Amino acid sequence: MNQNAFDEGKAAYQRHDWEAAVNSLERVKGEGELCGEADHLLGNAYMQLREYVPASLAYNAALEDEAYGKRGAISCNLGRALIAAGRPQEAVAALLAATQDAAYETPYKAYLALGSAYERLSDIRNAGIAYRNAAIDDSNPNPSGALMSLGSCFMKLSRPVDAVEAYRTALDFSTDQKTTNEVYRDLALAYVAANRMPEAVDAFTHATADGSLALTPEQSTAYDAARRAINVATGRKMSDTDARLAAVGYGTGSFDPLDPTGASGELMPSPEDTGFFEVNEADLIAQGRKRRKGGGCLKFFITLLVLALLAAGAAYFAYTRGYGWPTQQSVIEGMFRARGENGNIGEYLSKSVNDQLKEQYEDIIPAGATPKISGIDQNATESTALVTATLANGGTQDYTIRLVRDGIGWKVSGVEVLYVSQGLTDPTVSTEGTVDVAADAEAEQAAEGDTSSEDAPPEGEAAPGEGAVDEAPADANAEEGGSEEGEYIDQEYAEYSEEDAADDPQAPQE
Repeated sequence: MNQNAFDEGKAAYQRHDWEAAVNSLERVKGEGELCGEADHLLGNAYMQLREYVPASLAYNAALEDEAYGKRGAISCNLGRALIAAGRPQEAVAALLAATQDAAYETPYKAYLALGSAYERLSDIRNAGIAYRNAAIDDSNPNPSGALMSLGSCFMKLSRPVDAVEAYRTALDFSTDQKTTNEVYRDLALAYVAANRMPEAVDAFTHATADGSLALTPEQSTAYDAARRAINVATGRKMSDTDARLAAVGYGTGSFDPLDPTGASGELMPSPEDTGFFEVNEADLIAQGRKRRKGGGCLKFFITLLVLALLAAGAAYFAYTRGYGWPTQQSVIEGMFRARGENGNIGEYLSKSVNDQLKEQYEDIIPAGATPKISGIDQNATESTALVTATLANGGTQDYTIRLVRDGIGWKVSGVEVLYVSQGLTDPTVSTEGTVDVAADAEAEQAAEGDTSSEDAPPEGEAAPGEGAVDEAPADANAEEGGSEEGEYIDQEYAEYSEEDAADDPQAPQE
């Protein structure tokens, strides 16, 4: 063993000169020699340089030195290196080995990385179990991040009610305002998916109260949809059309229903016409004869005119209130029915929808689904409907569907998915707001129809709308006799730039 090279490598490691550390530590061992500490430090230095394959080789070499020990920390680092190298299946084996080391004092770090590896493999059920184990680990000083990742898994498994409980529990452990705002945001999205709109609005309000959290366009759409659903359900908000009609006197009693124009005076004589009350019987008989001879046509014409005015007024009122034929409901139901029968929904789409959008809408509307409209915000030319579709397998899918006026009827101009419904059942969170420790350890139900992406981010990074949060990287000490030597729990290195690496104040050091 080259002691001078080892001392030089440790000194370079301490001052964060990763390239110098690698150059020195690579010269420590001779052929056939073992030095777990040198390989441990070497693996950490390679991780800082974003060289994940050499890092994994160094960690494997460190594991060969059984006298060095610290197998839990090294296996955790190895798993993270393999995840970053795009080998999640191998990472799972290394991370499971880390969790089985009884001497490993902080297994929650391995569980967090294990959840990330399972997400990369689209195994959301086991990812959720790993995040749950990280959350309940007594050594975890901040379980809110693991609980948020668990809530994200529940959302992917189409279990928003369980996600709500995970996020509510995360609120109890959040330690700073930024994390609290993010938890409230993800909680709000879970409430929307669970069709609990008043609670969703309240959670969104908490998330954005201090102005530091910016919602994405998709999250803003969910926020607006929740508020509109409340307004439709309670009738507390006057639509723009109603407000305009009220401004000109509609509904205030200013119109005479017997004389809509206020000008004819034919259907009811004016009280000021005193001659009407002064005529005698002979005059009335003479007047009646005169009207029978020449006034019948005039009466008929006036009656038709008034009826036409009333019909026109009713038609205008119905148009401005968003009524039409076919109605919004029949168009939406017809679109879902057409998707199930022949797959072509073109006849229900607006002319503004091109072929590419049409194909996208057909892809996100499942065949055989039955739509139920929970609320419509409508005016003369545009309408927005909140739709919950019951799928053929018994699950549900929430949509926001936009419609535009097409003549006297309606056509669909946009279809947006709020959350994908699938009907999977594991893992579990108790309804008391605390994590259920054992509910999924022996779960036998297989997850079907997983909706996670193969590019799911590793632990600590948020995917759009999933509610994951960044975990602060911790030091990976390689000090002799230290309690947690060399453990590296930084974020996914592939997402860092070289500038980020150089500026990282919590990079591994002795």
